[in-house]
Amino acid sequence: MTAFVGSFLRYTDDTGRQHELSLEPERQRFTIGRNVQADLVLGWDAEVSRLHAAVEYLGAHWTIVDDGLSRNGTFVNGERLVGRRRLSPGDRIRVGTTLVHFFDFGGVVDDATHTASGTTIPTMRSLTETQRAVLIALCRPYKHGTGFATPASNQQIAEELFLSIDAIKTHLRALFAKFGVENLPQNQKRTRLAALAMQSGMISDHDL
Repeated sequence: MTAFVGSFLRYTDDTGRQHELSLEPERQRFTIGRNVQADLVLGWDAEVSRLHAAVEYLGAHWTIVDDGLSRNGTFVNGERLVGRRRLSPGDRIRVGTTLVHFFDFGGVVDDATHTASGTTIPTMRSLTETQRAVLIALCRPYKHGTGFATPASNQQIAEELFLSIDAIKTHLRALFAKFGVENLPQNQKRTRLAALAMQSGMISDHDL
């Protein structure tokens, strides 16, 4: 069953809750800002201007534009935006202190989007509540940003979620497949899964 078709923005609010804003070409323009009338409202972020930036559909592609709209600027993949820029799947947009991820589907995709590098990123809708809980527990050792952290073990995840180790293994196998890492060597799967979950915004610091 297909969960999502088209393009969307994914972001996390100040309570740690994740949201996805569907981008429909028919509308052509979506605004980002603190103003309650914005399409993507970031009212909790004091660094965001009332009208900060806009995502516009131009020439069959989504673009982001900040023509001096914002006080503190808009950044795409760490680079300050000047004028307009075409968005690519997986782009990270920073407005104020908030990170927004852009994902794009080229037609119908089965519960996943594929970034320009070929990486598979599932939508939140395609994960069960338990799979998401397993993913959060897997990433929890990275909470404090230490470079020497490793993903949680099956035993640690099982103890946190009060599930059997066999159940954890089953959920992890499903997650490996959904994130497209099932064919990696066994000792690389968990690390890659955790990295993709956090880099894509699927799991945020608030979750940990």
